[in-house]
Amino acid sequence: MSISRRKAISLIGGGVVLAATAATTAFVTTRTPHKALAPWLAAGSYAEPRKFALSFAILAPNPHNRQPWIVDLSQEGKVVLLRDKQRDLPMTDPHNRQIIIGLGCFLELMGIAASQKGFEVEHDLFPDGEDGPVSVSTFRPGAQPVPLFAQVMQRRSCKEPFSDTAVPSRLVRELSKFAKIIDRPDDVAAVRKLTLDAFKVEALTPHTMRESVELMRLGKSEINANPDGIDLGGPFLEALMLTEQLTRESQLDTNSSGFRQGLDIYLEMLTATPAYAVLATASNDRKDQIETGRKWLRLNLMTTRLGLALHPVSQALQEYPEMADHYRSAHDMLARPGHTVQMLGRLGFGPTVQASPRWPLEKKLAHG
Repeated sequence: MSISRRKAISLIGGGVVLAATAATTAFVTTRTPHKALAPWLAAGSYAEPRKFALSFAILAPNPHNRQPWIVDLSQEGKVVLLRDKQRDLPMTDPHNRQIIIGLGCFLELMGIAASQKGFEVEHDLFPDGEDGPVSVSTFRPGAQPVPLFAQVMQRRSCKEPFSDTAVPSRLVRELSKFAKIIDRPDDVAAVRKLTLDAFKVEALTPHTMRESVELMRLGKSEINANPDGIDLGGPFLEALMLTEQLTRESQLDTNSSGFRQGLDIYLEMLTATPAYAVLATASNDRKDQIETGRKWLRLNLMTTRLGLALHPVSQALQEYPEMADHYRSAHDMLARPGHTVQMLGRLGFGPTVQASPRWPLEKKLAHG
């Protein structure tokens, strides 16, 4: 996440001053991790239909940007999707529910991209059970292009404060075809408090916070070398890294000023939210989770089309013991009895943000 200038100034707090020198200008203008962002430029550059579709699928949203997909192309006309278990999040996602949702996003984006080449994609989900492939997907000619593809390259998960402008009712009606939208002020206030409280639990629970800190990529070099996880880049953040105000150690020390400032910034972001989107399912098996990911991807593309921003805030939905009270509250508040809340997202008008780093397609192929 490349931090905004406003956030950076609040973090710096007068402790770091970047003088307007030629050296500083060079530093600022060379902090973009171009290697890690190259897969966005390579999307669509493959002639082979499966690779064409996969070059977009790897841009799908997924938890902590773990990119938990491996694909096998050894069978003609098929994509075998495997879950990379080394990408699991055992502390915050102990049942891999969020990871599977991310794989659903991947499959949906693959299908939408394949439609641009006239292919429909049929998914055989978990054909050998949960320990086997996530999907064996067959490409067949005959599809019409899906219009939402036009938003793929602009789609983002916007981790910034939203404006206080209400989401217009006409857009709420449009998005209600994709998710439950919460926009009544009293309901928004209740969900906002839930997200704030749940984030504090995650940040103040040592083993869950450590999981995030260990996935932080600090600065351009780390992001380029390992383009997954939580990217913290940009000239201002890197200035803090150079002066050792932003380190992994400081983020693990809840008494440090760096930790407290980071916590305040995230809470400020969560507070600046005028509406929420919710996806829930009647049951909670792996196919439900895949379907949730497919729906979330379409919701994210539609919010992009409508000029809105979307950001998943999943902390209250996580299934580890310390989150149990907030998990119950989320379900009491957001779902019918017996249903499972699969996704909760902030919704509103947000700034334009940089794309997230990605591993290139070639690094995600089991064969080829």
